[in-house]
Amino acid sequence: MPVRLRLPPPLPRVSAAPRPRTCHWCRPPWSIAAEQHWPSGRPVTENPGGCVTQCRVSGRTVASVIAATLTLNEAAELLGVHYMTAYRYVRLGLLPANKVGGTWQVARADLETFRSDAAPAAGGGRRRAPWATRLESRLVAGDARGAWGVVEAALAAGAELDEIYLDLISPAMQSIGTRWAAGELEVSIEHRATGIAFRLIGRLGPRFARRGRTRGVVLLGSPEGERHSLPIALLADLLRGEGWEVSDIGGDMPLDSFVKAAQQMPDLVAVGVSVTSMSCLDAATSLLAALRDGLDATVYLAVGGLAVHDFDHARVLGADGWARSARDFAEQLSQRGSGATPAGLPA
Repeated sequence: MPVRLRLPPPLPRVSAAPRPRTCHWCRPPWSIAAEQHWPSGRPVTENPGGCVTQCRVSGRTVASVIAATLTLNEAAELLGVHYMTAYRYVRLGLLPANKVGGTWQVARADLETFRSDAAPAAGGGRRRAPWATRLESRLVAGDARGAWGVVEAALAAGAELDEIYLDLISPAMQSIGTRWAAGELEVSIEHRATGIAFRLIGRLGPRFARRGRTRGVVLLGSPEGERHSLPIALLADLLRGEGWEVSDIGGDMPLDSFVKAAQQMPDLVAVGVSVTSMSCLDAATSLLAALRDGLDATVYLAVGGLAVHDFDHARVLGADGWARSARDFAEQLSQRGSGATPAGLPA
């Protein structure tokens, strides 16, 4: 007789639990402005997601939503992009971020600014990218690779080499210096940023070289006690790009050594003296007087920098002209080389 197997009774069918609906306020990407419903004080029933102290759907708390800073992962969620895309924004200086305990932290205000900058401008165009601000954030963070990424991105967007120097590096470093003077930044951060800026110049400098006959020799330096040599390095490359042979002897140069260097240069056309610190104006006056006594009268002496206010101030210091900017000094040299006399300058 065949054996009949007795099967266990079937298990009762259990209906699948419904998937929780996604909270409108916690679903990325959300609007930062919309997050104000958390502290708005409106009745609970008026909150679209039913969120009070904790979202019943996502489990996120009020504190996590309205926190002043976000992790880069959270920022990526808010932007609706992959983490690596957000990371690239940081390394290119597009999105300011700081590394805290090995984790990238993004200020909520910076995230809102990033969104505003990325939005189309009125009229259908796009706003000009704030390259200097992006570079400044990477310099302050000590992110040398990110700073170079900003420079590369600006070049790819069509910026010229002189614009990188004058519209990115220079204003970024001036802002950092101003923030240090106001007590917002430690001197160590300012010095670190300066070091990174010099590394950027070192990578970009060879691109300014021009072949062919030079237009003349220009000597650049700062008087004794003036340690700010970055402006000189920037100006030196810009003049090389204009076809001048430039000798950059840097900052904090003793008077006798400065004059001797100038006297040993054949075909010297001009000397540029950079003064950033007010405390070095007396040293600049002595240097310009020694240069005038030791050089041919045809050599053009110009002074510039944050410590020199205008043309009259430059003349009081003993210079022939005032360089209000690197572009201005280059233009003065070009006009003198062509035989023209710039307005306000002696022939």
